[in-house]
Parts: sequence; structure tokens; C-alpha cells
Amino acid sequence: MGAQRFWNHVMEKAMANRARIVSRLRLCLIGLLLVGIGGRLAAAARTPVYHLLKKLSAGGAGGWDYLTLDPQARRLYISRSDHVAVMDVDTGSKVGEIANTPGVHGIALAPRLGRGFTSNGRAGTVTIFDLKSLKELGRVTVGTGPDCILYDPATGRVFTMNGRSQDATAVDAAKGQVAGSIALGGRPEFAVADGKGELFVNLEDKSELLALDARRLSVLHRWPLAPGEGPSGLALDPAHRRLFAVCDNEKMVILDADDGHVVATPAIGRGPDACLFDPKQQLAFSSNGQDGTLTVIREESPDRFNVVANVPTQMGARTMALDAKTGRVFLATAEVAPPPAGAEAPRRRSFVPGSFTILVVGE
Repeated sequence: MGAQRFWNHVMEKAMANRARIVSRLRLCLIGLLLVGIGGRLAAAARTPVYHLLKKLSAGGAGGWDYLTLDPQARRLYISRSDHVAVMDVDTGSKVGEIANTPGVHGIALAPRLGRGFTSNGRAGTVTIFDLKSLKELGRVTVGTGPDCILYDPATGRVFTMNGRSQDATAVDAAKGQVAGSIALGGRPEFAVADGKGELFVNLEDKSELLALDARRLSVLHRWPLAPGEGPSGLALDPAHRRLFAVCDNEKMVILDADDGHVVATPAIGRGPDACLFDPKQQLAFSSNGQDGTLTVIREESPDRFNVVANVPTQMGARTMALDAKTGRVFLATAEVAPPPAGAEAPRRRSFVPGSFTILVVGE
């Protein structure tokens, strides 16, 4: 009987200890759950409330296309038909310009080399310029109708996406020489680099997205963008390997950058053109020129995305750049001129002279 009571006592203590352990585990799990919920609520609370902060009068004649911002030098590069205007983003004052860039579309920067590059659509060339003086250093012939241009730090190459020849040209950024080209099988619109030697480009006439090998100059993958149609702007979240393609049918198609599967298709406004991703805030942006809005989409997780705002901007504000230092978004537009009395609306819009403006959107 003594031994039996001893073992009964041991078993009772073991059961009590087990109950205490289970209770503590439950409390830990509840605590972790509350921390997770609190973290998500805090993340939602941190979402910036964007609005139009100010307008920077830029003036000048001609249309415009891409904007490129150098956050360290505090310079905004603005393509203006036959030249590139350069603005100080903090003061709004003009720094200078890069002349003789016929049909310029985009500007790419290679800060380590101290060089910049423009895609001259009408001339089929790339202008190489000095980042400090803005003086031309050279000129390279590329494909027909170069539009988007980007610098890939992994290969030290500049790539132009050539709309009319439907290919991409690779230029050695340091030597200023063509390194080769890639046939794309469609009309490229915008492209991004992942910094590891892979490029991604939208084909607007095929509603496809291509993954390219920037070293071997070849096509790795060809992915459909359905249900998206008519893609234009493209952005990348390199940490989570997510691609953001804005499309004409008012959808942002979000894809996995490794296998191309569609993750989400949040709604955006009409007339999208550019797309950006801010890794600090985990936000994607779509500039909708027809609506005059900026759609802001939060990446809650790599597989979950929510539209958090449609910020009023101005009609025609379709291209944009992100200031990585301040989180502000810069958009370009001008006032649309009304047609003459009694005349039909022209096929191409005309703008009020001197009304070209840079919009600054932020908290």
C-alpha cells in the first residue's frame, strides 16, 4: 500500500505538471496570435494617407513621357519630345537639360559609372551623358523605336526596349558599345531588372510578360497576363518576387516572378501607364491618366493585396517616379486645351502652352 500511494502521488504530480504546461502553451499561442493581429493592425495603421501636396510649374513646349528620379542627387529627369529637362526635386528649380534627344522616351541612370542614358525613339539611338555636367559623352545606334530604357547593375548593361523592331538591345554601359540583342516576338512596353541578371518586360500587343536572361541575351519564360489586357507599366518587389503589371482593362495583374502564376488582380483606374513599387511601405502605385487618379495598393503579404486609396491627381497624369528617400510620388501632366468653338474634338489632345506641371503626391 505504501508503494501504491507513492506511485499515485507521482502520477498526480505528473498530471498537474502536464496541465500547467498545456495551460502555458495555450497562453503562449494566444499571445502570439494577439501579436500577429496587432502587427497587422499596426501595419495597416502605418499605411500613408496620400494626397496632392503641391504642383511644380515646369513649363516648356512639347509632350512628355517617362520620369526618372535620382534620390541621392535629388534630380528629376523629365523627357520632353526632343530634350530632357532636369529639375531639383526639393526646390522645383531647373538644373539644366540634355539636348538633341529626338523622340526621347526614357532615362536610365548608372550612378557608379557617373553616366546616364536616354532612349531616342525617332532616331533609334541612345544618348550617353555625364550625370554631373549633363553633357553628352556619346551616342549608340540601337533597335528601331527604342522606348523604355533601364540599367541592369548585375551585368553592367543598359537595355532599350524597341517597339517597332520588337526586340531589346543591350549596350555595355562602360564601353558605350552594343553587346547584342534579344528578339521578343511582340511590342515591348516597359521593363524592370531584378538586380540578379534577370529582366522582365511587358508585351503590350500580346498581353504577355517575358522573363529575359540579361547575360545570355535570351528569353527564359513567356507568361500570359490574362485576365489583364494591354499592359503598360511594370514594377517589381524583389524581396517577395512579385511583379505588378498595369493593364488597359483597369486591372493590375500581380504575378510570381519565378513561375509566372497570377497571384491577384486588384482594380485600378482608367488609362493607366506607369507602375511603381515602394519596398519601404510595401505599396504599389498605378497612375491613371484618364481618370486623373493614383491607385495605391498595399502588399499585406506576398499573396494578399488591398486597394487602400484612389488619390485624385489631375487628368493626363499618367507617368510617374518614386522618391525612395521621402516616399513621395512625382507625376507629370498639363492642362488639356479645349477644341475651337464648333470644331470636333481632335484625335490627339493639345495642351495649354506653359501649363506643363509636376505633381507631388505624399503624406
